[in-house]
Amino acid sequence: MTKAPIGVFDSGVGGLSVYQAIRKHLPNENIVYFADSAYAPYGQLPKDNLHKRCQYIAEFFLKHNAKAMVIACNTATAIMADWLRSEYDLPIIAIEPAIKPAASLTRTGHIGVFATENTLNSTRYQRLVAQFARDVSIHQVACHGFVEQVESGDLDSPETLDLIKEYLQPLLNYKVDTLVLGCTHYPFLGKSIKTIAGAAPLKLLDTADAVSLQLTRILATHDLFNNEPHEQDLFFTSSDASSAEIVFSKLLGHKTQVLEA
Repeated sequence: MTKAPIGVFDSGVGGLSVYQAIRKHLPNENIVYFADSAYAPYGQLPKDNLHKRCQYIAEFFLKHNAKAMVIACNTATAIMADWLRSEYDLPIIAIEPAIKPAASLTRTGHIGVFATENTLNSTRYQRLVAQFARDVSIHQVACHGFVEQVESGDLDSPETLDLIKEYLQPLLNYKVDTLVLGCTHYPFLGKSIKTIAGAAPLKLLDTADAVSLQLTRILATHDLFNNEPHEQDLFFTSSDASSAEIVFSKLLGHKTQVLEA
């Protein structure tokens, strides 16, 4: 069982930011990654459709004998994490926007949150804000178009930079100094966000490392560490594999084979 893979999924390629953190912290583990790009973005997907997709992916991981599952998607976490945990008997690690650290790090008292519409409207997100951000001002934005740009591998074109500027400039006007990247796609736009911010002091926060460390703790608790050398990672997509390979390879920085699921 310890050699069994860890299943990691996202609405698309964004969860590769979490995959990279897991690969860094847990070099022996084998990973099966599922990009549900045919249904991306999850941010505006109806709840019933999201339920069906999460169920399908969980069953897919079980067929691959996954020993744990990582929800590398803030929207899927916000809406489906509780149901997945009640339905499937394996450790499930979820991701949440970095509201707590942002509230403690800000010096201006203004934090920004870039996330999807479904995440911002979720009870889970609103509970995080109520619990950890009562003493700061939150400026939250549903960034329509960000996921699509990352899904196409377009991280720094003039179109992408204009889109970032549209969402970021109002936050900078409010003296936001800490920006929560509340979607796993968004860290891949981090360099471009910094370019648009220019000289403005802006800290970007995501929780890929925190998720990876939580996974490490969970594997230790359940005695599930793979102590043998890493064998293979598998990458799947619900969209066209040949197109996905181009984007996967660009984001990961090396040639990556992607299979259609």
